[in-house]
Amino acid sequence: MTETLPDYYPTVAEDVIAFCGDKGGRVWVDLGAGPGGLGLALLEKVSDGAMVLMDPNADSLGRALDTARQRGVGSRTVAVIGSAESIPLPDESVDVVVSRGSFYFWGDRAQGLREVYRILRLGGRAMIGGGLGSGYPQWARQEFIRRRRESVAAKGAEAVCEFAEARSPETFRRLATEAGLPSFEVMGEGGLTADDPKTGIGIWLRFTKETANDV
Repeated sequence: MTETLPDYYPTVAEDVIAFCGDKGGRVWVDLGAGPGGLGLALLEKVSDGAMVLMDPNADSLGRALDTARQRGVGSRTVAVIGSAESIPLPDESVDVVVSRGSFYFWGDRAQGLREVYRILRLGGRAMIGGGLGSGYPQWARQEFIRRRRESVAAKGAEAVCEFAEARSPETFRRLATEAGLPSFEVMGEGGLTADDPKTGIGIWLRFTKETANDV
């Protein structure tokens, strides 16, 4: 019997809050939210504010809304069908954009980053990428990575190369530059081995929409 691993969304949420803050009254977007794992974990950790769960899959969003109601954050949750490449929100309308695990599947990742930057208010922040969170237990981190690597390897050498390339710091920097982001940082090393304690942190692109005083 395969051992059940701990939920990683709470530990990822802690890393997001460490970068983006937990100031109340903000509008958050979980882009590529699926059934709402990260977005709902964030809502349970911040005092107030609203979360927009965005995904092209309506069924996933329906499940996310059901879960939000069950967890007592339904009144602060909105679901919107949409994709990263064409986000159906106005310019400078949200405070934080997060996305865990969906970035690798965007059809045009540079265009998606442009859209994220467009909808952020001045001073708003984004954290895009994937990982398990710096507080995730080491034993579970190692097991998660081992299972994932086995799954990818079973698809062949080409899949392994594509997997590593999509998660490399160089790819993240290239896409951020292609998107025209004025400043950004890439945190983590997506290709680390399972026994490296930094592996589960994953790899993240983090940036802030500069205010007039920052330019």
